[in-house]
Amino acid sequence: MTTPPLQDETARIDILDETLIYQGFRRFESYRIRLHTPNAEPVVQNREILRVGGAVGIVVIDPERQALVLLRQFRMTAHLATGFGEQIEIPAGLVEPGEDPAVTARRECVEETGLDPGEVHHMFSCLVSPGAVDEMAHFYLAFADASHMPQHTGAEGETEVIRPFLVPLDQALAAMEDGSRLANGYLRIGLMWVALHRARVDAWADAWRAARSDVSAE
Repeated sequence: MTTPPLQDETARIDILDETLIYQGFRRFESYRIRLHTPNAEPVVQNREILRVGGAVGIVVIDPERQALVLLRQFRMTAHLATGFGEQIEIPAGLVEPGEDPAVTARRECVEETGLDPGEVHHMFSCLVSPGAVDEMAHFYLAFADASHMPQHTGAEGETEVIRPFLVPLDQALAAMEDGSRLANGYLRIGLMWVALHRARVDAWADAWRAARSDVSAE
């Protein structure tokens, strides 16, 4: 028996109606579609979609301290869903139209941690909640010296209240399994990737340290 490839495929649909429900910081749209599926009659579906677009999440590590840079920030959705609105997160943000997500990742890292990693390594991309949101998240790994990390950050002109802090990397990875109250999806997904690819992460960290040593020796 031939096993089909394990991958997403294109869909054949007819858009019967498209309506803008609300335009605020994000677009909320309604669709009525006809979905054609193999060996079955077409079905008509009604779907409401929140349009977010591209986003990035950045796992920031200080290799010298073997520490992870995390943020504490209030999220209204978390407050409503769990009662614990002060979330622990990794740096993240939205991709501007036409912008390379790697550029977004570096910018968001600077804005939210006060640290400029210089370069970022792409880990993977995924749809975080495809049942209702079109948010495509691009995850990156970055290395930075956190010795002068500020206590408060946030983009100028925005009402963000962000508090960066350091936690030992091994402690953060262990928290993914010990039942800790950490509900943020970007945090969990990013750290799970690091745990699965620790050898690659350590190799990138060694290269970062070597590059810093070469600069210091000049």
